[in-house]
Amino acid sequence: MPENNQNANNNTAPRQMLQVQNLRAWYGETLALDGIDLHVGEGEVVCLLGRNGAGKTTTLRAIMGLLKKREGQISIQGKPTEGLPPEAIAHLGVAYCPEERGIFASLSTEENLMLPPVLHPGGLTVEEIYQVFPNLQARRKSPGTRLSGGEQQMLAIARILRTGARLLLLDEATEGLAPVIVQKIGQTLEMIRARGYTVLMVEQNFRFAASVADRFYVIEEGRVASHFHRAELETRRDEIEALLGL
Repeated sequence: MPENNQNANNNTAPRQMLQVQNLRAWYGETLALDGIDLHVGEGEVVCLLGRNGAGKTTTLRAIMGLLKKREGQISIQGKPTEGLPPEAIAHLGVAYCPEERGIFASLSTEENLMLPPVLHPGGLTVEEIYQVFPNLQARRKSPGTRLSGGEQQMLAIARILRTGARLLLLDEATEGLAPVIVQKIGQTLEMIRARGYTVLMVEQNFRFAASVADRFYVIEEGRVASHFHRAELETRRDEIEALLGL
């Protein structure tokens, strides 16, 4: 389903940070994405919604160059990424925070935090990160896997904020977390937005997504089934609930 670009063409629309056109991707011989079209404006928080197995995480992985077989056009700030390896895409200012978080058991919290290289100026300093996530400062000498699930998620997000990336790909940031931690993640996203970061996130928690995202794409069987803005949540509630099985 081609997206409606009407709002992207007006004079008040933000500059496009990410453009995806007719994206198709495979796992082996299995077609996982079948013509995804989406865009994310600079400074926006955009959410991919959909049922399990719909293709949301695969979309993030394809954007990051982590799939061997893909077709279509992806551009970051107008620069095509076809054929680029993940490390080259990272150098364009993109960072990916996967659902599994990737915390190393053999490293302390602070060593995990310092692991990714700083690729661009403007990332958060360690001091700024500890102001945002005081729990991480208190646990900075503890092994990374001794942290709670919520603290590990904070560490995973903090780690990419330090790199200087401006486009953040977040996969299931609130999965399995206590409500108080979900609230903290929401506050972090608001801080990220205020600092001008751009976010494309996958989220199963619709109530959380509705509170933080500017726009939404519903992915169904590897295609965009619907695209709507936050202002449309109430008027299109029946359609959204039917698509998501709420």
